[in-house]
Parts: sequence; structure tokens; C-alpha cells
Amino acid sequence: MWPDRRFLDLVKTEHPIVLAPMAGVMDADLVIAVAQGGGLGSLPCAMLSADKAREQVNIIRQRVSAPINVNFFCHTPVEADAVREAGWKQRLGAYYKEYGVDPAAPVTAANRAPFDAAMCAVIEELRPEIVSFHFGLPEAGLLARVKATGAVVMASATVVREAVWLERNGADVIIAQGAEAGGHRGMFLTDKLAEQVGTFALVPQIVDAVKLPVIAAGGIADARGIAAAFALGACGVQIGSAFLRCPEAKVSAIARAALASADDESTVITNVMTGRLARGVANRVMREVGPVSPDAPAFPHAATALGPLKAAAEKQGKVDFTNLWAGQALPLGREIPAAELTRTLAEQALTRLSKMAGWSVRPLRAP
Repeated sequence: MWPDRRFLDLVKTEHPIVLAPMAGVMDADLVIAVAQGGGLGSLPCAMLSADKAREQVNIIRQRVSAPINVNFFCHTPVEADAVREAGWKQRLGAYYKEYGVDPAAPVTAANRAPFDAAMCAVIEELRPEIVSFHFGLPEAGLLARVKATGAVVMASATVVREAVWLERNGADVIIAQGAEAGGHRGMFLTDKLAEQVGTFALVPQIVDAVKLPVIAAGGIADARGIAAAFALGACGVQIGSAFLRCPEAKVSAIARAALASADDESTVITNVMTGRLARGVANRVMREVGPVSPDAPAFPHAATALGPLKAAAEKQGKVDFTNLWAGQALPLGREIPAAELTRTLAEQALTRLSKMAGWSVRPLRAP
């Protein structure tokens, strides 16, 4: 038995393991596999149209009857700045020349759309059991509509005051995202990277500050991490990087090779890929231009100029400009089916927690 069942009782899954929503490297297949393993599958929708999100949810519903988490961004959109984007393209000019890419050729603008009325209508139509948000929460009217469907609302916090704000503003579950976590930082009340807190320090402080169930995220990729999260007061974990090498993940061969060769020092937090702080395996542009550059346009516009370079480099088998979002526990991932990995993580964590609970405590001897 899991020592704290608040999250399980709320979302009705077998295990308190949440698949992190990883936009761009997964779709319904990974959601389904994790659900089949007893975890909570999460579908990232920030890069999907309403029609595509509807299609993906329907595919999941056809394959499993388990609860679904659909995930959205809640950033405030920033219009593209032509002057800043021109300067960014100039900063990348040597790469355009090296790869023979015409900097004047038209490109598709990067798109990471925040949750809006159109997506809210999809939620009202499909009624997923869980809806999660990154970068805060949507405006009150939209959030009220989501909650009216009966959905459990989860949201990420990177510092304690974000968790307190989320509790006050309608979240049902707090995801405590430690600095070790891969992907975009969920920061929304702070922009101070140097003050971001690690999972081991963040989780117990958020647990003490809020009454809601807390999910630990960041640096958790095996049973030891899951057991540690419960020891810190969490009642569930969110895991992403450990699933990147599963066959259901939509990761290209060259990206898989880069992920497989990574070690504990391979990831950095950067803004050069999208304009917003995120952790991933360092690639050439992150090392040479960043990892954090004041030249990068605001999110998501930094990615626009990188698009043609990414395509050109990947044709040559290189990941010089490819997003390789991953956390610091990436090397602990395994190349096994996601359902098997989910079950194995749960079984091993329960065994470890059972042993911890069975420890006998002897009084310390006086010196």
C-alpha cells in the first residue's frame, strides 16, 4: 500500500506515477502505455491545435479506460519583435552560412499557444479527468469552466510562494518542480534562475505551506527517487526523462543516441532554444551562444530562427540545434516499454517503502 493515498484517491489511478507531459517527443502512444502500466498518462497540448488535441484524446479513449491528464501552458503571449528577431538571426548568422541556409527564406513562426477559449471548449467537450497547467493558471473565467467539468486541476510551482498562490487560486494538486527537472521551468511569480530550488529542498517546504496533495518532480527516475519523494511528504511523483528512451516515445534516432550518451553533467538550463528557461542536454548552440543569452527573443520566438538550422543539421545526423529537454536523472532511464517501466518503478518503490517502514529504531547510546 502507498503510504499517502490522497492523490490516488483523487485521480483514481493504480499508482501515483504521473507521466510528465513532454511536448514534441510524445503523443497518445506513450500516454496509453503509461496508463496500461497503472500510472497517469499526460498529453501535452501546448503545441497542438484544438482539432489535434481532440484527435489524440479520442485515440487514448479508444485504447484505455484509465484517467487522462491533458496539459496546457498559461504564459502571457508576447508579440514577435521584428528588431530583436533580426538581431537574433544575425547572432546565428555564422551557423546559417555553415549549413548553407538562406537567412532570408520564409520560416514558420514558433508556436506554443497558451490555454484559451477554444481549448477550454475542447475540455468541456471531452471532459478529461485531469487538466494540468504550466506557468500558472488560466484566467479565472476559463479556470471556472474547466473545474465545472469536474476535472482535477494540477499546476506546477518552482518556489513555495507559487505553490501558495496556486492553492489560493483554484488548483487541486501542486506539482513541486525542482531545479533538476527537464523541460521548461514552470516559473510564473519569479524569473530568478539563481534562486530556483532543488527537489529535495522544495518538496517538504511546499508540503508544509499548503494543504493540497503535492507531486514531486525533478530528478526522479527510479524507485529510490520515488521512495525519497514520499519520505519528503509528497503523495505522488511526476517522471519524464526516464520515459524518453522507451519505444513509445517519439524521439528521433539521433536524439536517442544523444540522450543515451548523456551523464549527470550533460544537462543545463538555457533560454536560447525557445526564449524561456528550460533544462536539456547541452547542444552546440546552447554551449556557444548561451546557455542563457540576453539576445534570445521572448518565448517562444527564439525558436523561429533556429527552425531551419535544426532541419539542416538533423539531415547531417547532428543535434546542434535540436531541443533535447531532459532532467539531471536522465542516465537512470531505461530502454524498455513504458508500461513495463511504470509497473517496475511502482513495484520497486513499494518494496523500498515497505523496507523503510519496517526498520527498527534503536535508542542512541549515551557517550
